[in-house]
Amino acid sequence: MRPNVEKFLFVSLEGLSVDLAWTIAKEGHDVKYYVKVPAEREIGDGFVEKVEDWEEHIDWADVILFDDVLGQGTLAQELRAKGKAVIGGSAYTDMLEDDRTFGQEEMKKAGINILPYQEFTSFDDAIAFVKQNPNKYVIKPSGEAQNIKRLLFIGQEDDGADVVRVLEAYKKTWAYHIKVFQLQKRVTGVEVAVGAFFNGKEFITPINVNFEHKKLFPGNLGPATGEMGTSMFWSAPNKIFNNTLKKMEAKLVAEGYAGYIDINTIVNANGIYPLEWTSRFGYPTISIQQEGMRVPMGQFFAALARGEKPELKVKTGYQVGVRIVTSPYPFKDQETFDTYSKDAAVIFKKPTDGVHIVDVKRT
Repeated sequence: MRPNVEKFLFVSLEGLSVDLAWTIAKEGHDVKYYVKVPAEREIGDGFVEKVEDWEEHIDWADVILFDDVLGQGTLAQELRAKGKAVIGGSAYTDMLEDDRTFGQEEMKKAGINILPYQEFTSFDDAIAFVKQNPNKYVIKPSGEAQNIKRLLFIGQEDDGADVVRVLEAYKKTWAYHIKVFQLQKRVTGVEVAVGAFFNGKEFITPINVNFEHKKLFPGNLGPATGEMGTSMFWSAPNKIFNNTLKKMEAKLVAEGYAGYIDINTIVNANGIYPLEWTSRFGYPTISIQQEGMRVPMGQFFAALARGEKPELKVKTGYQVGVRIVTSPYPFKDQETFDTYSKDAAVIFKKPTDGVHIVDVKRT
């Protein structure tokens, strides 16, 4: 028996948390990793031990970690109720992110100021609304469609004419995928997110302040991606945190939430305006955070899952991370992927300190 060694079971939809799993494995813990989506099951091969049926390993695991929403919160909640130490959310916290309207209304109930918005299931109704109420709007798909980040459209024209044109285009080409969406009034300011780790009872400080960069190319150019890079720093609870995430603490306690949670906002001279939830790890946020956390990842997350209050020592200053990608990212085109990227070798000419893995395998 090795002292202080934990058994971690990662349950992933698309292999997003493989870097964290690899880090914990390198610390000497036992790690098993499951990927649900068949097309993504090679991710992490050679880095962590893979399993085909995660449920067979529930009894083996000391800590079970779920890395996404879209139903994973329900599984986490069920296992937590059975006494397992779990990193993950609940059906409620999944809905905060998956259902934009629900997430906004829950913020409102908690006393958080939100931007005016309208929810639609009909593109024709949305087009009519913009024509009757001309203004700058942001088109925000809800549900699984929100994962296609290029579908989020930020209107630039005062009368909303550009939003109308995009809605008309989406009606023709994306109606099958976009079942529900929001039109949110656009405000200008600095986009900034605040997040923190939670142990089922309280937030663990310091908190994290981060700035996402979603465009594919430098200079804020190109199509929107899930995230091309992020800059961040650690902070004592600040005004943005206290006026947003902190107000949701009682609900997170009621849900037994354990893990990381984040609210993205727009901040200007007039106020703080929350945009959306991330009720899970952010990617590549969690990889960048590791560079600033001066604690062993395995010990930290095991304590978090058990409702303990682990000490979080962090570096001062900024951490910055940039994604290195290949074609056809951020689009999905199997022929392009097979031709240019599948099984392509990644060669490092310098030491790999600070390098984190995403959609890769090792042979």
